Amino acid sequence: MTLQIDDLQFGYAGSDGFHLNIPSLSLEAGKTCLLLGPSGSGKSTFLSLLAGVLTAERGRIALAGHDMSLLSGARMDRFRGTHIGFIYQTLNLIPWLSVRDNIALGLAFAPLRRARLGTDVDAAIANFMTRLDLDPAIFADQKAGLLSLGQQQRVAAARALIGAPDLVLADEPTSALDATNTEKFFDLLTAGLDRQRQLLLVVSHDASLAPRFDRVINMQELTIGSASA
Repeated sequence: MTLQIDDLQFGYAGSDGFHLNIPSLSLEAGKTCLLLGPSGSGKSTFLSLLAGVLTAERGRIALAGHDMSLLSGARMDRFRGTHIGFIYQTLNLIPWLSVRDNIALGLAFAPLRRARLGTDVDAAIANFMTRLDLDPAIFADQKAGLLSLGQQQRVAAARALIGAPDLVLADEPTSALDATNTEKFFDLLTAGLDRQRQLLLVVSHDASLAPRFDRVINMQELTIGSASA
């Protein structure tokens, strides 16, 4: 089991309205999962809890056999760098760094992920770029801020996927793309996924994405019951 959640509860301090309550969720390695819900339903908050950016009021999140509720501070930072890749809605690339250096940031605090690539990290990054349809001869030294949006999306995906973290989270990764580029992005994203060890969890409001995933979970159903895959 890659991800196990039990009795997860969270509310923002001073907020009388929003409260997230997830009784149970189990997801296995090798799956691609889509979490559907409208804006304001708690999808992004849930991802932040899974990434260890927010701390739950109660409950348990276990990833790759590790209880994340027992981790804090520097230990949580190291765990996140090793076990979790994140594709942000706003991408969060560093525009003045090259494509190669932006992708390498996914390895900066993750020696285990770096070790999986072998001794020639630059060659591994170039290979990964090729898998995501970014010709390294053209793009490796290009500044990320000069790329098209679709190309930036692929760089963000490469940064999250490289070194095979156990869990890859994506927050509305195609919200700014048209239908054609959305299809292409998900084709490339799933092609870059290590199906033997990685779990992909994407959150979106777009139900048309559902056929592309092994498992589809509705946010409303998740917060009132349990789900497994």
